[in-house]
Amino acid sequence: MAGTLDSPAPPSYRQGIPGLGKAEGQMFLQTVAEEDATGAIAEVYRKEKAGAGFVPEAARCLSTRPDMPPLFDAFFDGIKANFSLSGREWCLITFVAAAHLRSTYCSQVYSKRLLALGESKETLLAIQRNYRTAGLSDKDMAMLAYAEKVTVAADQVTHTDIDRLRAFGFTDRNIFDIALCAAFRCMLSKLVDATGAVPEPAFHDSDEAFRAAMTVGRSLARG
Repeated sequence: MAGTLDSPAPPSYRQGIPGLGKAEGQMFLQTVAEEDATGAIAEVYRKEKAGAGFVPEAARCLSTRPDMPPLFDAFFDGIKANFSLSGREWCLITFVAAAHLRSTYCSQVYSKRLLALGESKETLLAIQRNYRTAGLSDKDMAMLAYAEKVTVAADQVTHTDIDRLRAFGFTDRNIFDIALCAAFRCMLSKLVDATGAVPEPAFHDSDEAFRAAMTVGRSLARG
């Protein structure tokens, strides 16, 4: 019986993804395979496939607990739909947070997204090394300093950090959204790594050196 939210019976699971080999296709935990998905999970998978051309492991790993994919999908859509900053700022915050979290998955995905937004590989490598010396604007650096602090030491955020952001024109809603974006990445990156998900080849850059630099934690290939 396929995994579904509206069935009282436990779902069946298969870990293989058609077209992927063992290294890319098996996570640590059992998940609902695309061909087994029905109901709400199938809807989430169809949406993911429409966007990426396949169902990413970052989405599929949630199906170990079958009620999670639609809940997570609604939560993520709600965050993004009402995000008060730009898509570029979302990606920059995520990219810097991912480096601190040693999230290879998110570093590979968001470096690709930033490249699509017009950032150069040289800039991304510089941001990864130290965003403060990467040629970003003072406003971007203030945003990323706050996002970095939320990611690694949120208990050390002070009124001074908030006042600095306000001085650059960030509203309280903007500041909340910076914190929300960074905190959301902490949750998702750790969950993805904990379940053994790895980024699919579609997220890998063809430049070997750049791809290696974006591999900040788990290897791209599972043994």
